[in-house]
Amino acid sequence: MSQYRTFTARDAVAYAQQFGGLDNPSELVDAQEVGDGNLNLVFKIFDNQGVSRIIIKQALPYVRCVGESWPLTLDRARLEAQTLVEHYQHSPQHTVKIHHFDPQLAVMVMEDLSDHKIWRGELINNVFYPHAAAQLGEYLAQVLFHTSDFYLHPHAKKALVAQFINPEMCEITEDLFFNDPYQIHERNNYPAELEADVAALRDDTQLKLAVAALKHRFFSHAEALLHGDIHSGSIFVAEGRLKAIDAEFGYVGPIGFDIGTAIGNLLLNYCGLPGHLGIRDAASAREQRLTDIQTLWTTFAERFQALASEKTRDAALAQPGYASAFLKKVWTDAIGFCGTELIRRSVGLSHVADIDTIKDEAMRHACLRHAITLGKALIVIAERIDNVDELIARVRQYS
Repeated sequence: MSQYRTFTARDAVAYAQQFGGLDNPSELVDAQEVGDGNLNLVFKIFDNQGVSRIIIKQALPYVRCVGESWPLTLDRARLEAQTLVEHYQHSPQHTVKIHHFDPQLAVMVMEDLSDHKIWRGELINNVFYPHAAAQLGEYLAQVLFHTSDFYLHPHAKKALVAQFINPEMCEITEDLFFNDPYQIHERNNYPAELEADVAALRDDTQLKLAVAALKHRFFSHAEALLHGDIHSGSIFVAEGRLKAIDAEFGYVGPIGFDIGTAIGNLLLNYCGLPGHLGIRDAASAREQRLTDIQTLWTTFAERFQALASEKTRDAALAQPGYASAFLKKVWTDAIGFCGTELIRRSVGLSHVADIDTIKDEAMRHACLRHAITLGKALIVIAERIDNVDELIARVRQYS
């Protein structure tokens, strides 16, 4: 990485002129850094009419919110670009397009989505996109099926596993999801008023055994090429459209992890809505989140099942009934991983605006407690939640 340098806005414009693929690259004249995450610089590149045309994204060699004391591999930019390219092959309508990638500079040039909005912000503002949950389910079914053993030849699947080994980013997931919230750790971040709730997590042997099993599955179940961080902040939406972005945690792992992370973020929104809308006005929006979860899972499961029936290449996996049995396992995994997402976003380093932007402190704390309680319950009873209707009933029980 000897050629690496951190881009300025001027660097980003020059790079977009060279690799943006525009017929008249001299039209690109300005850049604005818009990254709000912890891992990257993101520049919008504007033409001489002030219209954003291209996105330049560069990986930083450290975690932005911590600084250089937490270094990160720049190879994650290659993994992100290649994950998105692979996913685009199978779901182009729901994956951001990568135009160019430079591994030396850890820079990618990608499709501009300025006519879209981040789904998390829209959910917080109670703006409903009626197709989004089904589109997310379709995206997950397509990319996870086509990168799994159901579709790939065993040699191709093993090559995929080797290509997407992502140890440093996986270590972040392993720590933030499965380690930090269940021990005293300097990265944890929660109000002092919740100390008793968090201490109860550390003292709950049954919970920690279930989390250990989930971590072990994340370690060892190389089922498909995951997005690895598919939350509502890594999804752009517009009327009738949805695009997944930000796949630097791409990794061949358990399918239920992506499903659980997606469901978990819808439930984080569910927990936070009373703090934004008030308890009475939040009721209908919360019901919509539960419907979204039902739609997401149903779409995913039905499409995955249909793809398995039509395209499974392995004779054993094509046995009638096997895909259905496999999806039951995916569902159980997803519920457990969903619970870890709820807890890590409430207790750990990285929170979500669905709860953190609630202005009333007492209400914010109540919403955090709700997320912790619900997450803990889902982890412990995941194997007893047989279907999405039972999940919705459990969510209502803990509300």
